[in-house]
Amino acid sequence: MPGPRRDRPAVLLLLGALLAADLYFHLWPRARRELELGRISPGCPCPAPPAPRPPPSRAPRAAPALRRLFAHPLYRTAPPGPAEPLLGAREALRYYRRKAARWNRRHKLYREELNLTSPAAALPLRPEASWLQFQLGISRDGLYPRSSPTVTRLLRDMRELPTISADYSQDEKALLGACDCSQIVKPSGVHLKLVLRFQDFGKAMFKPMRQKREEETPEDFFYFVDFQRHNAEIAAFHLDRILDFRRVPPTVGRLINVTKEILEVTKNEILQSVFFVSPASNVCFFAKCPYMCKTEYAVCGSPHLLEGSLSAFLPSLNLAPRLSIPNPWIRSYSFDGKEEWEVNPHYCNTVREIYPYSNSNRLLNIVDMAIFDFLIGNMDRHHYEMFTKFGDDGFLLHLDNARGFGRHSHDEISILAPLSQCCIIKRSTLLRLQLLAEPEYLLSDVMRESLLQDPLAPVLTEPHLVALDRRLQLILAAVGKCIDTFGEATVVANDSREPQSPAEHRAKLAT
Repeated sequence: MPGPRRDRPAVLLLLGALLAADLYFHLWPRARRELELGRISPGCPCPAPPAPRPPPSRAPRAAPALRRLFAHPLYRTAPPGPAEPLLGAREALRYYRRKAARWNRRHKLYREELNLTSPAAALPLRPEASWLQFQLGISRDGLYPRSSPTVTRLLRDMRELPTISADYSQDEKALLGACDCSQIVKPSGVHLKLVLRFQDFGKAMFKPMRQKREEETPEDFFYFVDFQRHNAEIAAFHLDRILDFRRVPPTVGRLINVTKEILEVTKNEILQSVFFVSPASNVCFFAKCPYMCKTEYAVCGSPHLLEGSLSAFLPSLNLAPRLSIPNPWIRSYSFDGKEEWEVNPHYCNTVREIYPYSNSNRLLNIVDMAIFDFLIGNMDRHHYEMFTKFGDDGFLLHLDNARGFGRHSHDEISILAPLSQCCIIKRSTLLRLQLLAEPEYLLSDVMRESLLQDPLAPVLTEPHLVALDRRLQLILAAVGKCIDTFGEATVVANDSREPQSPAEHRAKLAT
């Protein structure tokens, strides 16, 4: 017969321990609660639960700096008289419907040539599309009104809508691949921009990331060979809106899948031919110009996704013709040459004698543009554009800002030459600059907050934001020097609006 099992006492001890634990932790607390409840007489009410503690008192949160800025009276002044629109709605709709029908026909023929049998429904033009409403909202006052919900929708659509086509821009198409490599300033190549069309027929200019945010332009680089930065285009739009110029087209950042959203939707065989897969298995592409047809100049996804900026298109030149005019303060674009304004401190006297700078607001608008370029560090403003419909007093378009925000450690004072040589500035511009220098509306703070709205945030590094405050003080110092020399009545020009000064606004709030 088998002997007694030696593990039986251990099993009994374990079961006893489990029973004791159950009695102590479960049965005994329940019995004690029932005994305590039995001591309370039936006529006595149950003890009231303790009153909840009041929430800790908190100081009221200050409104976001950007919202406080746009609520300031300087940003709420109405333009004089009704806004004069750039486009007629009926004419624009008729024009774009014809373009949409033409695109649908070409797309159908393209699919037939490729023997694609799957049905593809024609895409209709929607009058409520954000890009179309943006173009219809352009007026003499600016590219868009303040607090425009259309711009908010447009930025959202550009970062979310799928692309239906991709192509080179018109200036690169005009080259037909033939570039003059003897030129110092090449017409295309390094910046490599593409036109993307979205599902709602809206178009945007795509500029891919070429430089990391923390990288500065080397000090030995000439401004005309500098990289074009996608984040500079995004930041320029936000700064332009904060300054209340509203002369930069709405721009937003987006992660583009270069395979699905460019290669697979383009019909341009040349663009298709410049795609390749790098040794790191990333999908890359480069420009078609001969001097740039090298893989070391390519832009690459990771492995397919690539950061870039998308800038909304302005109305077709057939609807709204524009003039491209050389900047009077254009740079030499040579390695050793200098323009007259760089050696003649009285150059502005010559400019004032030339039409239209002699009898219009054009010179004041040039100074606005110089202030904007100085803040972003853009030395590449060789031309400016304006809509012909608005005449000599129309606003200047601040286009192509991708060479800004290259060096935060250096302030290029020469960009301010129109201000320092002409000693003239709009009153409204000066008041807003003074407001943005105050602690509660500090330019770097409102820019930081505004840029957080972009999908690619952080768009700028902190040193670039700090540089904005430093450069703003240099602008105000230049204006102050002019006022000390010529007097405020000569320097500060009363433009069409009559906004309150920041000091007047504070006094009204204090009473």
